[in-house]
This record gives sequence, C-alpha cells and structure tokens, in this order.
Amino acid sequence: MAPQGFADKVAFVWKVADKLRGTFKQHEYGAVMLPLLVLRRMDAVLAPTKDAVLVKSKGFKDIGPGEDMLLKSVSGQGFYNTSPLTFATMLNDDKNLADNLAGYIRRLSRDAYAVIEAYNFDDKIARMDRAGILYGVVADFADLDLRPEVVSNESMGYVFEELLRKFSEMSNETAGEHYTPREVIRLMVDLLLTGKAAAELIENPKPVRTVYDPAAGTGGMLMGALHRIEELNPGAIVQVAGQELNDETWAIAQSDLMMQGISVDRMQQGNTLTADAFATDKFDFILANPPYGVDWKGYAPPIKDEHAKLGFNGRFGAGLPRVSDGSLLFLQHMLSHMKPTGSRVGIVLSGSPLFSGQAGSGESEIRRWILENDWLEGIVALPDQMFYNTGISTYVWILTNDKAEAEQGLV
Repeated sequence: MAPQGFADKVAFVWKVADKLRGTFKQHEYGAVMLPLLVLRRMDAVLAPTKDAVLVKSKGFKDIGPGEDMLLKSVSGQGFYNTSPLTFATMLNDDKNLADNLAGYIRRLSRDAYAVIEAYNFDDKIARMDRAGILYGVVADFADLDLRPEVVSNESMGYVFEELLRKFSEMSNETAGEHYTPREVIRLMVDLLLTGKAAAELIENPKPVRTVYDPAAGTGGMLMGALHRIEELNPGAIVQVAGQELNDETWAIAQSDLMMQGISVDRMQQGNTLTADAFATDKFDFILANPPYGVDWKGYAPPIKDEHAKLGFNGRFGAGLPRVSDGSLLFLQHMLSHMKPTGSRVGIVLSGSPLFSGQAGSGESEIRRWILENDWLEGIVALPDQMFYNTGISTYVWILTNDKAEAEQGLV
C-alpha cells in the first residue's frame, strides 16, 4: 500500500506540469518534471549537511575518487552538491536563473550528475527560459516540502512512481517501449511470490531477498517486486539489481533508486546481452519484460562467441534464436542468474518464442533444454491490448528450479 499523504505531493507536481503547456509536447512533460523532482529531493535531503560539504570541498583543487568518498561521508548520503546555491536562493537572481540552475546541476557529485545529464536537461532549462516559464516552475518546486522527516524514502518512491505512471500514460507513442502496465507487474510478482517462496518469505522474521531485472526499463518491475515483498513481510530486506540500455530510461530507473536511498551501483547502464553488469551474481527473483522481436544482428559477434567458446559455462549454451528476435537470449541470460536452487523467474514474451523455429532450430533447442530441466512452471496468456501501442498477444512465462514434488514434470 502507498503511504498516506503522498497523493498531495503527486497532485502538486501534476499541477506544476500545466505550466509546460505550449512549450513542451505532452509526451515530454515527464522528462522535465521528474528530474526537477529528483533535484528538489536532493536539495532537501542535503540541506542539513550543506554548509559542512561546502567547507570541506573548498580545500579541494579537483574531486577524484578519494575526495568523492570524503564528501559523501560528510553529506551522509550517496550524493552531494558543492554549489553554494539552493532551490530557494537561486530565485533571488531571476535574470541568471537558467545559468545558475545549470551550474547547480554541474556541481552535483558525479553519479548524481550523470543521472540528470541523461535526461538531456540543459536543453529543457533553455527551452523553459526562452518561454519565460522557468522562474515559475522552479519557484513551485522550491515550495514543495520534500524534507526526509516529511516524506520518507519509501513515500518518495511512491511519489516518483505514481508521477512516472501518469506521465507515461500521457505519452502513449513511446510508452510501450519502456513501460509495463502495473497490473501486469502485479500479476508477475504475485506469480513469483507463491507456494514455498511465499511461505518462507512470510515465516522468516528478517528475510533477505534479491531481485533482478536485466531489461529494467524505468524500473517498474523491480519496484513492484520490492514493494510487494515488503508488504508481505515488513521485516524483509530487499536488494535490487537492474540493467538498462536506453539513456533516459536508465536515468528514470536510477532516479527512483536514488530517491529511496538505494546505492547507484544497483542500476547499471548498457547492453545486458553483450556486457552483463552482474555477471557473477545469482538472485532469488528474476523478472523482465524484454523488448519484443528486437533484431540482435548489430551486436551478434560477442553473443555467438560466448555460445561457441563457453557453451553451457556461458549463458547461451542451449542455442541461439534467429537474429530477428532476441527474446530467448534474454530468457537464457535470466536462467543463468538463478541460484543453485530456490530461484523463480518471470518473463513477458510475445507469441513468437512459443512456436517459432522448426525442430533442431535454435529456438526449438532452447525450449527443449528448458523442458528437459523441468524449469517451466506455467505460461499465462494475457488479454490483448494490455500493452500501450501494441495489439500483439503476450504471455508471462514462470520458471523455477525448485518445483514442488507434486508439480515435477508438469507445466
């Protein structure tokens, strides 16, 4: 359940977005509002230690890894800002607000700056400035009380995720690429948290559970799983990990984690299939909605190489699907991240991986390998029109290496 009192914060930001009308198209609103929300939250969180950080940073010529660690320890957070400005004091110089805001962002710690930069935010500032709306928007955010004693990390996550959902629904043309409807996420998470997995989670007073999404998008599946596990057992410690290719989408996922005090190294950027950021890690719950029918010809060499040289010691030992659809590469990758026993995997796939490829083809061999290992627990056909902007049939596959005795050999 979302914490109380978060709805008014959501409504406030939603109202501020009205000021963007005419300057930005509706599908761009999220890329302006979300980074501003992140900046304002950091501004509020860093306020108590700001003076100490400024004093400490004055002595540094430049900020290398050692200085970075020192300033994080002074700020007491996973980020800091060496700008003397705050959202409130920036407004004292309305003529130079655009320059001052851009400078304020550039003086964030490296990790935090990378997130805001990935939103391409300098361009958004310039556009608001030209349109004469920058002062009003920044002033509204300065009025938004996001101090940690008022809005907890958990509440902040809910505020961010609810706004993300609302902005995603406004931008239908691209939503399908990055956004899985929350009903689908809830279904997948509930299917993963059944039977023995659910019983062990509820009975243990302080269980630690790891959750991984190799095609993380905006992080919705990870956060859906995290919130649901904590709902089932408030004592649970949930450690998330994700990887995402698209810059802006990664920035959104990374922002959500930062808002909740989760270390930035838990959301990595890059192509999971060619550069696995969590190569040595195994997880309890693994879930993803990888892109459908994506051609992997452009980055085939390292994948073919791994298949040929490493076989089952790599991720793609069972076979390679046709280059026009990499879905089954993602599924094999996910299965490679199972713990020796007790892991559960959920993946959203189109119909193609179910039936494409004749006997002996890569797809057929991958399916055979899954069935021979008795990992496939069930397949759920979703109603059509569930996903934005696509009418194709979609299916949730649930796999596990810990079937109950009565279910062994059955799908």
